Amino acid sequence: MSRKDGPEDKYHGVGIIFFILGLGTLLPWNFFITAIPYFQYRLKTVEPEERFLIINDSDVRSASLNISEVQIEDKFNFNNWMTLLAQLPLLLCTLLNSFLYQCIPDKVRITGSMFAILGLFMITAILVKVEMSAQSFFDVTMTTIWFINAFCAILQGSLFGLLGLFPQNYSSLFLSGQGMAGTFAALAMLLSMSSGTDARTSALGYFVTPCIGTLISIACYLLLPRMNFAQYHLSKSNTKSPNTYELETKTELLNQEGNGEAAGQKKAVLLINEAESVAKGEGPQKVSICAVLRKIWMMALTIVIAFGVTLSVFPAITANVRSSTENETWGKFFNPVCCFLIFNVMDWAGRSLTSYVLWPGPDSKLLPVLALCRIIFIPLFMFCNLPNHNYLYVAFSNDAWFIVFMIFFSISNGYFVSLPMCLAPKKVLPHESEMTGAIMTFFLALGLSVGAGLSFLFKALL
Repeated sequence: MSRKDGPEDKYHGVGIIFFILGLGTLLPWNFFITAIPYFQYRLKTVEPEERFLIINDSDVRSASLNISEVQIEDKFNFNNWMTLLAQLPLLLCTLLNSFLYQCIPDKVRITGSMFAILGLFMITAILVKVEMSAQSFFDVTMTTIWFINAFCAILQGSLFGLLGLFPQNYSSLFLSGQGMAGTFAALAMLLSMSSGTDARTSALGYFVTPCIGTLISIACYLLLPRMNFAQYHLSKSNTKSPNTYELETKTELLNQEGNGEAAGQKKAVLLINEAESVAKGEGPQKVSICAVLRKIWMMALTIVIAFGVTLSVFPAITANVRSSTENETWGKFFNPVCCFLIFNVMDWAGRSLTSYVLWPGPDSKLLPVLALCRIIFIPLFMFCNLPNHNYLYVAFSNDAWFIVFMIFFSISNGYFVSLPMCLAPKKVLPHESEMTGAIMTFFLALGLSVGAGLSFLFKALL
């Protein structure tokens, strides 16, 4: 909540904007992984002329968007390479952003990244209509994935830093928007498959959708500084009077007295010291990466574990699970619904839970332990109905098992991803918020990269 003498967020406009910005940051990743069947079909090693004839055959109109109709060997190991090449630039550019934020204004970083993402999505949409060899398509797609995720890393890190200037519930709204991005992509895929148009047209419409979404995100970001509530909080990063620090410190002390949180009391003491230094004309303390990391290492470890477990099987393994039924219609929609739609809906639900529950707290050692318990899902998915097992067998052939596993897997992912991102700002001082956002985004990317690397190992063990 903002101070009582500050402006109100009329009609929840700023909250809606942060929700849309969260949606925009993960649209690229979700639209790429949801379209894995389309990419795998394009990578089928046949001549361009033959592929054109197959795709335009009315009997397989949706083949390029639904791989279950045509069994295709994953010669390029697309799932694993896509995941790895998406996360490596995310890791590198997130680290780079930790230094860039002091040199390049956030407005330049955020708007520049959004326009770059828009351009790369337009290229992806154009490629739907371009005929090329499987190898050339693979090379171009991987290059696009690399750069689009590099800009996403800069965008996400910058926005997390910006969120540190706003009340905690705005971080929850932003993370809920990120969770909704996957649901949005899955629904767009289902609409494309059900449209009845030829595969090329439906795929084109699918990839044009995130272009429109990115344009809306750009418009929302440009609108943000024009709103009184946002102006009030954004000004915190530029001006801090002694009176402001004193009032914030008193507010913090009152809040912690009511909640009885020892960690919050320690933070309030630090706020008093900082207020005193400002009053003496010393100015805010310089931000130390090591000092911030010492305060938030528990949350950083938790997010690495959570994403490491998730990306080790999703989508590299889960996207290949097949329905055990003989119903052709259900077989066609099984993976888009049971893998991608269920994951994203329940992941969004898990992220939204942090708006009501923040357990365990920022100082609890249970936080990383509970996140590590999710490792049980790795063998569970590996024993599901996957084709071409070499070493393992199918222990959970019924579709219901996969659905149940996916529900608990995704809701726990959303919660243990959102929880540390919400708790970390509570452990630091106001002037450390942007550095905290950059560091947490780096560890988020580290977790994704670890999971992407492990996906190669687990797929080889199948």
